[in-house]
Amino acid sequence: MMLAKAMADIYEENRNVCKYVHSTSRGHEAIQLATAYQLKKEDWVSPYYRDESLLLGIGFEPYQLMLQLLAKADDPFSGGRSYYSHPSSKDEKMPKIIHQSSATGMQAIPTTGVAQGIKYIQEFKLKEFENAPVVVCSLGDNSVTEGEVSEALQFAALHQLPIIFLVQDNEWGISVTKEEARTCDAYDFVSGFDGLSRMRVDGTDFIESFEVMKKAVDFVRTERKPLVVCAKTVLIGHHTSGVRREFYRDEEDLAKHRAKDPGEILRKQLLDTGIDEELLKQITKKSRLEAEEAFEKAKNAEDPIPETVMQHIFAPTPITEEVGIREPENGEKIVMVDAAIHAIQELMWKHPEALLYGQDVGERIGGVFRETVTLGKKFGNKRVFNTAIQEAYIIGSTIGMSAVGLKPIVEVQFADYIYPGINQLITEISKSNYLSNGKFPVSNIIRVPIGAYGGGGPYHSGSVESILANIKGIKIAYPSNAADFKGLLKAAYYDPNPVIMLEHKGLYWSKVPGTEDAKTIEPAEDYMLPLGKGNVVIEANQNEIKKGRTLLVVTYGMGVYWAKEAVKNFNERVEVIDLRTLIPLDEELVFERVKVHGKCIVLTEEQLNNSFAEAFAHRISRNCFTYLDAPIETMGALDVPAVPINLVLEKEMLPNAEKLTKKIEEMLTQ
Repeated sequence: MMLAKAMADIYEENRNVCKYVHSTSRGHEAIQLATAYQLKKEDWVSPYYRDESLLLGIGFEPYQLMLQLLAKADDPFSGGRSYYSHPSSKDEKMPKIIHQSSATGMQAIPTTGVAQGIKYIQEFKLKEFENAPVVVCSLGDNSVTEGEVSEALQFAALHQLPIIFLVQDNEWGISVTKEEARTCDAYDFVSGFDGLSRMRVDGTDFIESFEVMKKAVDFVRTERKPLVVCAKTVLIGHHTSGVRREFYRDEEDLAKHRAKDPGEILRKQLLDTGIDEELLKQITKKSRLEAEEAFEKAKNAEDPIPETVMQHIFAPTPITEEVGIREPENGEKIVMVDAAIHAIQELMWKHPEALLYGQDVGERIGGVFRETVTLGKKFGNKRVFNTAIQEAYIIGSTIGMSAVGLKPIVEVQFADYIYPGINQLITEISKSNYLSNGKFPVSNIIRVPIGAYGGGGPYHSGSVESILANIKGIKIAYPSNAADFKGLLKAAYYDPNPVIMLEHKGLYWSKVPGTEDAKTIEPAEDYMLPLGKGNVVIEANQNEIKKGRTLLVVTYGMGVYWAKEAVKNFNERVEVIDLRTLIPLDEELVFERVKVHGKCIVLTEEQLNNSFAEAFAHRISRNCFTYLDAPIETMGALDVPAVPINLVLEKEMLPNAEKLTKKIEEMLTQ
């Protein structure tokens, strides 16, 4: 405790040096240390940004923490990329820590995913543990009002996961009081979750905290059930170095909190038991000297080299070339939906760490598009199962599942409903590899049925690729036929990064007129198609190219079939590229072919303004400018807020082969 206090004091005394925003654990030391001392190397813990005492307690040195405080190159957590007390660790001698963000409460879902993964590993005996792992998720009480915390509590209670939600309640949420923020504390809030045990503790009293946390950890380690511990604490320091206590707190409030200083409470308890006061003074002095030495050493440590800023955006993937047999002899044609089912089936037979979950994907119906049919029956309800309507949990839990060595394949039922999961995609998944300095890439597959046809209406027909493409750190595939689908899905499985599979509903069964080519010969089990490789699906005539009379259409998804239909009118004067993946994007192929043709249309199903298509068109223009005979054109849906349900209005909104034909005619006559 004295070491944590000395560190906080030094940071305050050196505000000009400690220029990056930070919080300290002052007032929370007792419950944090009491928790840390219960944990073993098999355990997992997700500290939040005020948990430096917890980090000290599990074994990190002040110098290591200060390297992150000052954003130094040797910061063991993020390499100088993230704030103080935002850890990530795979140290074999300590409890493991997935990447921790600043977004309050958002760690609840990924950490519950860790517990979900551990339960799966134990049930299928994929790994033996010396001690049954316990997972601890640390939260501030005001973050419990976040909806995503409730999703985590619900899932943990429903599935009886081995997790402790440690809620530290200092009665403040920056300047927001408990009276302004909530109707009750976390202990009362969770009373309605059946199967979720709960405890209270005075988090300023180390002895009481130690006893309660020992009981809590022993319970979860033995019973393998979830538990909430509500610890009352105090806030002695500032909310952060940037939001100082004097901005919003009066002396009366500060005095009330200082009166419950955990260090002073423990000091008095030790004196009452006969501990020599001089010994306590020596401990305090020694702690200060240790912290000062560490701080001086950290100040003199090297800053990151500028060139490292682009490292760890993605983890290296082993799948870089097309491999395997794409068209086996005597192979049968299959529809796209079957390509995915077969690919996942082959992967799950081969890899016991693979599992599939989401809304309605279980045995009962096998997906609303029958896109997972038969899988539940073949693999059982512990490997293929339904979830509640919890898009944030479905997506965010993959972080924890991946961290413990599993490969989650999950599904969001419609692209229109991915928005509740965007927070987890942006805040947690996309940043995990980068901010953990390469320790925790999130290896998952997120299946997303997408696109409009047949009067699906405004909440079942949307295209969301531009939103997703703006999230740096995730990959996006968008196959247009069965062979590509199977090959890309296989490559995505072996890719250590997050991959979103956008799957056009209108291509699943080739029921939309003109999409017969989405059926292909089924590739062999060994076939894999790396992400980032486009394909020329229609070639232009070489003589027409030499005459300068050709044009290139760059598209993906349903756009491939609009383009295939449209080019029939132009006697081999139009070439068509299917991008197949949007991130990574095969710019090399597109630039090469644009330079050959001099004219290009980027075709998308999305509404056009500020879209992925427009952004890509700009990059094509910039890189191919001197080769162009006309400006790069884009074509997409009308800029209306949603896809109307009426078929006449839907047709008017969307691109199609007829509209594309007119656009091509205009460009070829320029």
